Amino acid sequence: MAPSDLSRAQFLGLAAGAAASLLAGRAGASAAMLTRRIPSSGHALPVVGLGTWRTFDAGPGAERDGLAEVLRVLFAAGGSVIDSSPMYGRSEDAVGDLLERTGLQSRAFLATKVWTTGREAGIRQMERSMALLRRDRIELMQVHNLLDWQTHLGTLRDWQAAGRIGHLGVTHYTASAHDALEAVMRAEPLDFVQINYALDDRAVERRILPLAAERGMAVLVNQPFGGGGLLRSLRGRPLPDFAGELDCTSWAQILLKFLLGHPAITCVIPGTSRPAHMADNAAAGRGPLPDAAMRRRIVAAWEAG
Repeated sequence: MAPSDLSRAQFLGLAAGAAASLLAGRAGASAAMLTRRIPSSGHALPVVGLGTWRTFDAGPGAERDGLAEVLRVLFAAGGSVIDSSPMYGRSEDAVGDLLERTGLQSRAFLATKVWTTGREAGIRQMERSMALLRRDRIELMQVHNLLDWQTHLGTLRDWQAAGRIGHLGVTHYTASAHDALEAVMRAEPLDFVQINYALDDRAVERRILPLAAERGMAVLVNQPFGGGGLLRSLRGRPLPDFAGELDCTSWAQILLKFLLGHPAITCVIPGTSRPAHMADNAAAGRGPLPDAAMRRRIVAAWEAG
C-alpha cells in the first residue's frame, strides 16, 4: 500500500510502533522538529505542541497515567509547548503531575490562562494554576477569550516584570471575536495571540495574521483540525498526489503543515490523549513546509472533495 493510500486510522496503526521508537529516542533522529522564534524574546519554539482541552481532563488513576505516554512522545519528537487553562477541568493538575512524575518538567514550555473577572480573582486563579502545574514561573500566561483583559493585562505586566511569567498574551477561538481581538492587538504590546485557524476556518488570514506579523506577536493556533470535524470529514479520503512532496503520510500532517506554511504562525497546538496521534501530529513539524503555491494546492484538493 502506498503512503498516499493510508487513512489516518491505518496510519495510526503503523504509528504505534513509531511512537514506541520515539520513546526510546530513535525515531525522527534524522530530522529535528522545526522551530520559530518568538519575536519579543527571541526564544526558539518548536512548531508543534499539545493542547489539553478535554484530552487531559483526567483525575489520578489509569486514565491519567496513560497520558504520560503522550508527553513522552511530544518531547522525544522535539516538542515542548503544552497549553492549558483553568477552564479545562483537571487538565492543569494532570499536566503538572505527569511532568513531575516523568521528569520532563524542566523541558516544558508551559502556557496557561486566566479566565475570570476582577484583579484579585485573577491573581488567585493564576496562583492556583501555578500550584497545579508545579511551577513558580510560567512561560506564557494568556487572558482566556479576552475576559476582562484590561484588568488582567495590568497584572500580567507586573508579573512579567517580576519574572513570574516569561510572556503574556490573549486568546480566542471564534471568528466572531476577531474584531475585538484586533482592537486589543492594536492597543496593547503583546508577546502572543492564540487564535482559531484551520483549512476550513481561514478568517484570520485577512486581518489577524498580518497584524500579528506587523506588531511582532507570536501566534499559537488552536483548533487546527477545525474542532475535529475537518479531520473526520477527510477520513478515508486518499491523500493528494503532492503529499510526498511535503513528506506527509496522513491528512493530519497535511492540515498542520498547511497552517505552519503561513509565516506568521509560530506553533500549532492540536489536542490529543493518544500517543500515536501525538507522533502523527509531531511529524508535521519535520521536513518541508508548503510555500504559497503549495498551500493553494492544498486548499484546492480539499475543496475538490
